[in-house]
Amino acid sequence: MARQQKINYFTNLEKKSMFELKYKTPFEWTKVVIENFDEFLQDHAGAEKKASGMAMGMLGHYPDKIKLVRAMTDLAIEEMIHFKQVVKLLNERGETLGRDKKDDYVKLIRTIIRQGKDHYLLDRLIVAGVIEARGHERFSLVAQALSEGKEKEFYVAIAKSEEKHKNLFIELACEYYDEKRVMARLDEVLTFEAEICMKLPFTAALH
Repeated sequence: MARQQKINYFTNLEKKSMFELKYKTPFEWTKVVIENFDEFLQDHAGAEKKASGMAMGMLGHYPDKIKLVRAMTDLAIEEMIHFKQVVKLLNERGETLGRDKKDDYVKLIRTIIRQGKDHYLLDRLIVAGVIEARGHERFSLVAQALSEGKEKEFYVAIAKSEEKHKNLFIELACEYYDEKRVMARLDEVLTFEAEICMKLPFTAALH
């Protein structure tokens, strides 16, 4: 009985975490990426490194939340593995890592995070989930556009990973907050994120 209840519980969480972005990235973005793929890889490497740091920071802020700590520990390790894989692709193409660049998208979307004990963690989790959802969408577009080979296979796998991460953050939000509240706030963040994406120029970067 206990096992069945656990299965049902996580099935419900998966349903909660299924959401759609309100802005669909057009083909023009993908074209810019493919035409400047080395630059995109450098940006991707930086994004993976920052994502790992974000996970480490979050578990450091909430050491009393067992499920969050466990999830963020696994996520930090996975993101650094992805970072290593992107660096390997860069080196195979005769390119170096490059310097981290300012990410206007992340900077802007984080402005919606409210202060205060009752709001801050909820907003951090939801914003992280939406960022991962955008990564899932755009890595999927890159995978579709690449020719058959190692790089295409890598981006197919990365896209699947981002989808799991997107779901993870919303599942964690539902773990610590009322589901209706989570979904209402998620809708607000998705609307805000769509407005940001519509205004930003297309570059050879994830965001």
